[in-house]
Amino acid sequence: MIGWTPPEGWPVVTREYCRQVLTAPGERFEMETIDIRGVPTRVWKNAPPNLRAITLLGRTHGDRVFTIYQDERVTFDAWFRAVATLAHELQARGVKKGDRVAIAMRNLPEWPVAFFAAITIGAICVPLNAWWTGDELAFGLANSGTKALICDEERWERVLPHRASCPDLNTAFVCRGTEHLEGAIALEDVIGTPPDYAELPARELPEVEIGPEDDATIFYTSGTTGKPKGALGTHRNLCTNIFSSAFNAACAFMRRGEPLPDPKQKVGLTVIPLFHVTACSAGLMGNVAAGNTMIFMHKWDPVEAFQIIEREKVNSTGGVPTIAWQLIEHPERKNYDLSSIEAIGYGGAPSAPELVRKIREEFGALPSNGWGMTETMATVTGHSSEDYLNRPDSCGPPVAVADIKIMSEDGTRELTNGEIGELWARGPMVVKGYWNNPEATAETFINGWVRTGDLARIDEEGFCYIADRAKDMIIRGGENIYSSEVENALYDHPAVTDAALVGLPHKQLGEEPAAVVHLAPGTTATEGELQAWVGARLARFKVPVRIAFSKDTLPRNANGKILKKDLAGFF
Repeated sequence: MIGWTPPEGWPVVTREYCRQVLTAPGERFEMETIDIRGVPTRVWKNAPPNLRAITLLGRTHGDRVFTIYQDERVTFDAWFRAVATLAHELQARGVKKGDRVAIAMRNLPEWPVAFFAAITIGAICVPLNAWWTGDELAFGLANSGTKALICDEERWERVLPHRASCPDLNTAFVCRGTEHLEGAIALEDVIGTPPDYAELPARELPEVEIGPEDDATIFYTSGTTGKPKGALGTHRNLCTNIFSSAFNAACAFMRRGEPLPDPKQKVGLTVIPLFHVTACSAGLMGNVAAGNTMIFMHKWDPVEAFQIIEREKVNSTGGVPTIAWQLIEHPERKNYDLSSIEAIGYGGAPSAPELVRKIREEFGALPSNGWGMTETMATVTGHSSEDYLNRPDSCGPPVAVADIKIMSEDGTRELTNGEIGELWARGPMVVKGYWNNPEATAETFINGWVRTGDLARIDEEGFCYIADRAKDMIIRGGENIYSSEVENALYDHPAVTDAALVGLPHKQLGEEPAAVVHLAPGTTATEGELQAWVGARLARFKVPVRIAFSKDTLPRNANGKILKKDLAGFF
């Protein structure tokens, strides 16, 4: 489909064989079945019991550099000193197990300090969307009943006018403030600046008993409709991701007949916000456990990314597909040595099959993606390397501890392989429910399964294919049009680097498909040309009746999802 031919003899073994070998008794990925909220659930037997254990594991990496931000470098030892110091300070200010501690800031070295300081004392960490307005931040603080806030000055200035609407908030620590902070404590007065962390005294973490099913985080959903909902995650949810990611990587080696390599510490450029589960749960947790270096940027800029990759010998990056496209398409790319890149991964938004091939061709790197959502604390399925090149329109099979199924619209009947319906998922990564929202919890979480709202199908080998968000499907005269199918056809055109399909009202047909596209620099395409291109690949009723051109990449939320409601002005 994308011009990739599997190497002779690949795959050497089946996915089921990988699963049996890797999860066998006594092996690293051994599983056991336990009761979680009344539901028998497979879990990774050897996963850390809680995030406190991950923090202590992080300390063992000592002088290895953990975070890089501009000219600030923080080792794992220095990070742990700051975590322990801030954890004791939070306790001294009355934060107890179960209390909420919110974080609202850019990707800064202070972020992983704040996160682990909160969760190691049993508090519930509430990572708030740093793109939110003051009203939205106040909603998150009030809804979660946050007791302590750790933020940067920009976020504090947004929150301050709304402080009265956050009655539970009694302590605020603000980092990188430029002048006197009204009503807040300078975080630097407690732990110093990141270059100072290494000089902090060596301290142990406060003693707190934490179980795997204890509450750990509240991540708010994207909130594309109505108010965001707070997904209440457990320590087990986040610890599961470490093993899920490693399991997927091990499968890729076995599928090509290679022995599993010894662990090697890597350098990654993190360009997706840490307040999103992809970066926090699927990224930060595993990086702390493995001793990997994380590089943060003040804001995304492709040329600056090239400079960082060359200078720091970055092994992996990604985040969302639009970032991968920019790395590939940018004319400056040829001026930098990017040969250290081994993998480019992404989640958070569907990707075009063409992108998979381009990553392999242009970087010689292995592409990877996966499917998950805030309610699954990231990874449910994983897809990488040859398997991804072989099935570029799939998001992969579920990891060994997860199950997926396709259900009818009313949720009463499981569909067969190949049929499109609503994707349901279960496993130890599924959150407890929505914070203080029993009605929404009852609608979405059913006997251990989460109803995802995604339309999907599963093939005979268990690989999952996301067709659309249920609410994004366009129904034209009774015919279903899945946005991703048309968008992928547009992405296949050499000039198109961003595409979104929306529905236009139609008196007789109900709605018709229309598209907004962004073209690569220096390329051209007309509406008629793109319509003919789609028409040569898909049924006539799926061809957009109108195609509008955006001079900029399409608007996205912080999770990388295109804001289709913001595209109405194009038509």
